[in-house]
Amino acid sequence: MNIKDFTTGVQHIGIPTNDINKTIEFYKSLGFETALRTVNGTEEVAFLKLHNLVIETYQNNNAKMEYGAIDHIAIDVKNIDKLFDEMHYCPRKSFNNLLKLL
Repeated sequence: MNIKDFTTGVQHIGIPTNDINKTIEFYKSLGFETALRTVNGTEEVAFLKLHNLVIETYQNNNAKMEYGAIDHIAIDVKNIDKLFDEMHYCPRKSFNNLLKLL
């Protein structure tokens, strides 16, 4: 299996924050626009977009406040169901514990 056959690009980069309003203000000063603002459970969430770059920031009050504190990178795929099935048969057993289907 080659994951490259399923991917189409980066969907978004997830960055936690302790102050979503200051984070949004910072990214807007760089030219980002708010594409979506919502609440997921108890966390405020904002998707910020600059051309084809999307950052998902969410206030979890547990951000590390260190350089490189990216929580996740989401990848766009063509056929999520087929990829999910293929990943379960991947010889790298560690993938089975990492897979999350939203």
